[in-house]
Amino acid sequence: MRTFVALMRGINVGSARKLPMADLRVLCLALGMERPQTYIQSGNLIVDAEGGADDARSLLEKGLTAQAGFAVDVIVREAAGWERYVAADPFAGNAEVPAKMVHLYLSRDAVDPGAADILARRAQSGERVRLAGGALWIDYGAAGVHGSKLSPSLIDKACGSPTTGRNRNTVLKIREMIAARS
Repeated sequence: MRTFVALMRGINVGSARKLPMADLRVLCLALGMERPQTYIQSGNLIVDAEGGADDARSLLEKGLTAQAGFAVDVIVREAAGWERYVAADPFAGNAEVPAKMVHLYLSRDAVDPGAADILARRAQSGERVRLAGGALWIDYGAAGVHGSKLSPSLIDKACGSPTTGRNRNTVLKIREMIAARS
């Protein structure tokens, strides 16, 4: 078995698309996955599973659709490669950039090489966009995510496939959780 990080997109936002994390852990066990751990209510999962990342994604997406009654895009990466994202953070080490304003975006497929340039042209004052470590990074600046015009659909279009973002605090917490599993 390999350990994977699975990020659910667009769940537990607003009153629709509710997915309790306890239910997600039970579903993982029913799907034959092992040691499911979740972090906060936004769909962050670490789990052991057979096969590769695409196998885990397909299994989770089908299981979630059946259980929740709605489709959920799931982005899956091998946990062994998570440190690569942490190390690639182009905004790390800058004390003036609050961790909650910096987001890592992972896409289902490889990020289009021009994605950062496309989004940078749409960015507002104070926002910065970089492609690093095979992922998209956005520093939303003082206005934050909610003040940005870089919408999820625009990010998906620029990247070339569905994406989901997590702030730096969550990225670092997932790293801690992976390390604790060893």
